[in-house]
Amino acid sequence: METVKLTIDNKQVEVPKGTTIYKAARKLGIDIPALCYMELHDLGVENKPAGCRICVVEVEGRRNLAPSCATECAEGMVVKTHTSRVINARRTVMELILSDHPKDCLTCAKSGRCDLQDMAIKLGIREIPGQEYAEMSTYKKDFSPSIIRDVDKCIMCRRCETMCNDVQTVGALSAVNRGFMAVVAPAFEQDLEKSPCTYCGQCVAVCPTGALTEVDHTAKVIRAIADPNKTVLVQTAPAVRAALGEEFGMKPGTLVTGKMVAALRQIGFDYIFDTDFAADLTIMEEGTELLDRLTRFLNGDKDVKLPILTSCCPGWVNFFEHNFTDMLDVPSSAKSPQQMFGAIAKSYFAEKLGKKREELVVVSVMPCLAKKYECQRDEFKVDDNPDVDFSISTRELAHLIKEFNINFEELPEEDFDRPLGESTGAGVIFGATGGVIEAAVRTAYEVYTGKPLPKIDFTELRGMDGIRSATIDFNGLPINIGIAHGLGNARKLLEDVRSGKANYHAIEVMACPGGCIGGGGQPLHHGNSAIIKARMEAIYREDAGKPIRKSHENPYIKQLYEEFLGKPMSEKAHHLLHTHYFDKKKDIYIK
Repeated sequence: METVKLTIDNKQVEVPKGTTIYKAARKLGIDIPALCYMELHDLGVENKPAGCRICVVEVEGRRNLAPSCATECAEGMVVKTHTSRVINARRTVMELILSDHPKDCLTCAKSGRCDLQDMAIKLGIREIPGQEYAEMSTYKKDFSPSIIRDVDKCIMCRRCETMCNDVQTVGALSAVNRGFMAVVAPAFEQDLEKSPCTYCGQCVAVCPTGALTEVDHTAKVIRAIADPNKTVLVQTAPAVRAALGEEFGMKPGTLVTGKMVAALRQIGFDYIFDTDFAADLTIMEEGTELLDRLTRFLNGDKDVKLPILTSCCPGWVNFFEHNFTDMLDVPSSAKSPQQMFGAIAKSYFAEKLGKKREELVVVSVMPCLAKKYECQRDEFKVDDNPDVDFSISTRELAHLIKEFNINFEELPEEDFDRPLGESTGAGVIFGATGGVIEAAVRTAYEVYTGKPLPKIDFTELRGMDGIRSATIDFNGLPINIGIAHGLGNARKLLEDVRSGKANYHAIEVMACPGGCIGGGGQPLHHGNSAIIKARMEAIYREDAGKPIRKSHENPYIKQLYEEFLGKPMSEKAHHLLHTHYFDKKKDIYIK
């Protein structure tokens, strides 16, 4: 590989040709501030640099300052990153940004975690010259079921646009207008609800300010807990336990399952259950559906829809409802684990408690912002009473724990309640890309063959490649499996299926990079793949430590079918645990 040598702040460094000054400086441990830059190489996308101009540096022999994130290193180059000229330029740019930025930091949802705020502190900005003569730009706020857009706080870094268009290929956001009126918004400056937005939340995850935030349901949850007439249940998704600790200073990949349960009890929830239980239930329904389609296909039924697509991820469901309306009969009809849990909690468990469904409040803790939208969908309600009342993100749970003044690190390890808190290792791995299909294979293999698995860990289904394929031998029957994470990769895979280039029996798709562990509601990681990988390793550690690792061996799942549902795909199970899909193209606003 051809390399170049250069000097940055009197330190010599050798880097591959084509490396930017910004990356070379990071190799030396030199911090160059930036607001627009994101490291997206692991996602197969090139960052669109040089938007904010905070990262400018002085290059010997060059008249103008160079944006370090967009300037390639050259042989013998001499760079200064913190001269008086550079610092003055950065301060001037920041003062211009702040001159048209709201000053409601005390009540802003991103206060204390705002990159703009941190940058202003780092640059020592305490006043903004001439602001008293300027008129602030103002826009209407956009409230969707999952995401709030406060465009007054947009600084045109365009990180969200890069994630939405290049990584996810959703195309809901783009730059509009010029000068101080320039913002990132949907086409024609319409609301997100009238755009192709899937509510995956990846835009929120990378926004450096409070321009994009999640809809906060914590106040409603607190009111429900305080209501003596309500019994409040909480379910926690598998990916939450692998990331929550980061909000309390723990290193990425620290499992905090027991402490999380203890914290939820101290907050005041009446029952603490595990979405992993519903993940096991999902495998029973989705796995049975897969085997039913395969059996009919092998028996010559030409009308069978294959490949079957997983349906656990609401961001992915929204995506295919917007983009693949000709394939709405291909995904599994199984609801997501969140919605299965709510349906069972307000029927089976309500009967056990001797209560009406209206007396129960079901709260979910999810790594995902699309879950907020999902639980509000009309098909998941009975007489206008939703199966899941409120969905809060991992970040919102951390806020609740801090609000209740709970010393998280000192909490004891506690267990989930029964019966909806017992789960297997198969339920846990739902949180990582490839985990849903691996869990399904563990059960489908034994049900189909009637034989025990020769191995339980299907490592060929794991990894971080955006699109992966594997063939699993079902005792002589080869099952072709496809996996995609990130909606841009999902689009490529589905287009291959649509055109006949790809031949799969089953496909797993997760909307977010890495799967749920990289969800839009997780502690902010700004594309750091090392954090995502640490969370993934934690998920598989918890799976390996479980005494039961196959969904069909969960004793409480067996009990649920014996006492209530009958068998997988029964009429009652279909009524409670399955759904259908809609053409969402018609909902997009076209001017």
